[in-house]
Amino acid sequence: MKLQLLLSATAPVIDSMTWTIVFVGIAIVFLALACVYLFFRYFLTFILNFRLKSFARKRGIDPAEMVTAKNMQSGEVNAAIAMALYSYMSELHDVESGVITIRRVSKNYSPWSSKLYNMKNL
Repeated sequence: MKLQLLLSATAPVIDSMTWTIVFVGIAIVFLALACVYLFFRYFLTFILNFRLKSFARKRGIDPAEMVTAKNMQSGEVNAAIAMALYSYMSELHDVESGVITIRRVSKNYSPWSSKLYNMKNL
């Protein structure tokens, strides 16, 4: 009886805590996704551009002439390369007829299907 009174008195508190935990959990997940997006979108391109410019300085090339990570290749260039690779790889294979022939080979004895080996010696 005391347990029921205790649970009925704390039920609204537990209910509000539950919603708080749900909203905080969802906020943490979306914040983590935003951080991962910002890392891959800006920080990674910054690092790649920095490495390209330092590589250009070592080779004696003007860093302003180097291609940055943002304008390396457009989607059309990637699609053209992918189609060229696909057509090249499809030409490597020979054209087969697609006909399957099955020949039945009869073997009278096979030790794999012998019932002799499955029986127990008494």
